[in-house]
Amino acid sequence: MPYAPACELQRELVEARKANAIPDVLLFCEHPHVITLGRNGKREHLRASDRLLAQMEAEFHPTDRGGDITYHGPGQIIGYPILDLAEHRRDIRWYVEQLEETMIRATRDFRIEAHRVAGRHGIWVGSANGTAAAEEKLAALGVHLSRWVTSHGFAYNVSTDLRYFDLIVPCGIQDARATSLERILGGGGETDEAKARLSAHFADVFDYSLTPVSRAELEATLGSRRRIMMEPVAAAV
Repeated sequence: MPYAPACELQRELVEARKANAIPDVLLFCEHPHVITLGRNGKREHLRASDRLLAQMEAEFHPTDRGGDITYHGPGQIIGYPILDLAEHRRDIRWYVEQLEETMIRATRDFRIEAHRVAGRHGIWVGSANGTAAAEEKLAALGVHLSRWVTSHGFAYNVSTDLRYFDLIVPCGIQDARATSLERILGGGGETDEAKARLSAHFADVFDYSLTPVSRAELEATLGSRRRIMMEPVAAAV
């Protein structure tokens, strides 16, 4: 799903969640090549010219999530939780830590130990070549809250083309290097399996029972809500 329609879908889901028209939702998708800049990001962290972006078939989008600059593309699982934190815990630091914990547990299922790094969001692993350039970033996150309803979320590299991270200063960190399950494992790394692991651990961490819903079913629910909102209302006088 292209990035702009995904943002619009999130916006609709957030409004529906605020109105209690839907329960909490974990939206999974993959994007075509796109570089996004968070509301606190710096444009100079984009290393590529417009011409190079066009050659690499990558779009550029400013966005309202937290964090700096990052890349999304095929082979990367994007998780967009639409949660009402008022029904969980009104604590954004806690929420970010829960997303990180979800990804750490999912990574452990592949016999890879991932961890947090102080002052840096996302999850990290030891360098693939065992050198002193100690940490490589396996997954990033950036979130947005509106009246305690969340949007945006995390990006987990499975078989991502890591060359695209050379177009940016990842997350605004000069010495950050991105990695992927495929690179760490020396091959393999299926997005469907990783998505299943992420789903299971997300359910555990947030104490959910998840029900799979297709994109068509989700959009049908939103379509019903749109029709209700557009119907004329008779006022009692």
